Amino acid sequence: MDRSAFRGLVSCVLVVLFPLGLFAADLNPAMLYTNGAAWVNGSHVPRPSLAIFSGDLLQTRYDSLVDIKQPGSTVAVFGDSLVKFLGNSVEVDHGGVSVSTAKQLATTVGDIRVTPASEAWTEFTVIDVDGTVKITAKKGELTLSDGTQTATLAEGQQTTRDDTPADNSDNSKGKKKSSKQQSGASPAAKGPHLNAPLAIGLAGGAVIGLTTWVLLQSSNPASPSKPN
Repeated sequence: MDRSAFRGLVSCVLVVLFPLGLFAADLNPAMLYTNGAAWVNGSHVPRPSLAIFSGDLLQTRYDSLVDIKQPGSTVAVFGDSLVKFLGNSVEVDHGGVSVSTAKQLATTVGDIRVTPASEAWTEFTVIDVDGTVKITAKKGELTLSDGTQTATLAEGQQTTRDDTPADNSDNSKGKKKSSKQQSGASPAAKGPHLNAPLAIGLAGGAVIGLTTWVLLQSSNPASPSKPN
């Protein structure tokens, strides 16, 4: 293979591999601490603590309590809940969470997004039961948005909302509530999950291997500098 063509191929491979490694390293992991039975992406959590990553789906049994901790934020997940961890936010399918944060970590339920109004220490709870969302601002002020309107919930206040989109038909509402009523029956189904350490290791190994090969090739030029 021509030297310039080979170098071009190596450059293309590195362009692909380095963003993959950076993406895997930037998944914003957190630590999960369990008190009772819990599942992550459908698999039972075998020990009291576990690292989780953005996109992981967490389910708790009715008598369990789970804490998600990352720098500046703690999310307590109540029993009989189904919650997706998204790094800088959590998404509640059903059940409830108690959030303590100085990083404006948001909580989403249906079309409703609850966000601390500032980076000051904020504590609030969000509980979703059969499509009715109860939001309580324990410490600090909250901003509530449903995509069309934005409201403020002052410290010490509480409000209730319907998490079903307003333009849904009665039939679709019934289907949504039916799926929520099945909570706690079985662990959440498994979905695609990127193993960040594995991705980083594969990317790093490939880069090291290609770099070593390039150096070896450079030490043995394709044509001698003093031809016979």
